[in-house]
Amino acid sequence: MRWKGRTVLGLVLVSMVASSLFTMAMMKTSAASKADSSLTASANSLFAGIAGGYPDEFKKLYEAFSAIQKEYIEKVPTDKLVEGAIGGMVNSLGDPYSDYMDPKTAAEFTSSLQSTFQGIGTEVTMQNGRVTVVSPFKGSPAERAGLRPNDQIISVNGESLEGLDLHEAVTKIRGPKGTKAVLQVIRQGVPEPLTIVCIRDDIPIETVTSEIMEKNGVKVGVISLTQFSTETAQHFKDQLADLEEQGIGGLVIDVRGNPGGYLLAVKEIGEMLVPNYAPIVKIEYGSGGQQEEYRSKTEQAKPYPITVLINGGSASASEILAGAMRDSGNYKLVGEKTFGKGTVQSTMEMQDKSQLKLTIAKWLTPSGEWVNEKGITPDYVVEQPAYFNATLLPADKELARDMNGSDVKNLQVILKGLNLDPGREDGYFDQKTEDAVEQFQKNNNLPVTGKVDAATRTLMEEKLLEAIRHPENDMQLQKALDIVSQSTK
Repeated sequence: MRWKGRTVLGLVLVSMVASSLFTMAMMKTSAASKADSSLTASANSLFAGIAGGYPDEFKKLYEAFSAIQKEYIEKVPTDKLVEGAIGGMVNSLGDPYSDYMDPKTAAEFTSSLQSTFQGIGTEVTMQNGRVTVVSPFKGSPAERAGLRPNDQIISVNGESLEGLDLHEAVTKIRGPKGTKAVLQVIRQGVPEPLTIVCIRDDIPIETVTSEIMEKNGVKVGVISLTQFSTETAQHFKDQLADLEEQGIGGLVIDVRGNPGGYLLAVKEIGEMLVPNYAPIVKIEYGSGGQQEEYRSKTEQAKPYPITVLINGGSASASEILAGAMRDSGNYKLVGEKTFGKGTVQSTMEMQDKSQLKLTIAKWLTPSGEWVNEKGITPDYVVEQPAYFNATLLPADKELARDMNGSDVKNLQVILKGLNLDPGREDGYFDQKTEDAVEQFQKNNNLPVTGKVDAATRTLMEEKLLEAIRHPENDMQLQKALDIVSQSTK
């Protein structure tokens, strides 16, 4: 979650200190060796008035820097050592959400975001040295392929991601529309790595969609938020007004798979929904516990019931909204426990265009709960059918009688989701599984072979996606609609 607001001055100071400490080290080396011509006039000016040179705490850093410059077998550019020192400091924090990008990486990252919006569509972080999925975006190639929150991506197209930083890994995952990203994924509870194939595509930037569904004779508005961007609050306001004009008797807000975004956006949405001018979120800075509280601007609750849909891909700003709605005492949460990201980050651009992202605060729900690494448990826990978590079938081989393994087990889950009985779900391709495949082929005018060939695989995946997208099969949505419609009576 990116931070905007009162901390700007503090962040500027942090940025200045981070740059200046290493500039000081370079200045000392220059004085000692008479050889470093890379110092800028502005850097010299910045530290001309500091008595005593660099702080004592940085003596060891300077000693190591000087030793490498003088004694190492090869000449190492000064900027490479400085970049490494900054990266090392950030890594030592042990915080998956704090990060550093050198000028080149930052430029490439910013350029790709601004120019293409192409890739597989998922929010990732680095946990325990592995690229870890926070949440795939709704409707994205990652979601369609079956990538799930907390999946660990260990390779892309045969290239290991081990030892890469987050941005190097993301660069390998991204790519032009229509190209394949073959991911090797470790998933908790699955004994061997999964192969998940994503076809890269344009990633939609529309963050708010809405529709009206009827349940038990009640018109219920459903607003889905895919992330919290700069325009999300205004779009939410506009679409909610449109739904109200159409006479809705209840509202479902869906933040499943929403990895978060701008604090300002969720704050503005909370101001519209949380009644009694109640708190929306509390921000706590540093070890001193200094707190800042954001409160609603609304006195009366909406004249209709509201539920909020959450799951394991609901993170950060999504959890702020869920926590505020729950703690207000007026609204219910439906679905599965959220991701559990209770910290606030700010990204600052340094003088050389590098970027430093730091965790600067933690946020608390209005009741004072810190959800970090715990998540928020819904009032109504509802799991989706197993086939919602199925992955795409392998494109590089046929599945046939007497085969065994995770690919066959995944096939059996898919068959069951298509109302075909495979007889078992343990990963062994027996006669009954073959019968189910044959039945699918008969139903869809395919050659009846009992084998999952390319044509069968493609159509099976299309039918599965149709089933997942059908609202009647979405058990969490149906529960939310039930709660809202029953509450109006």
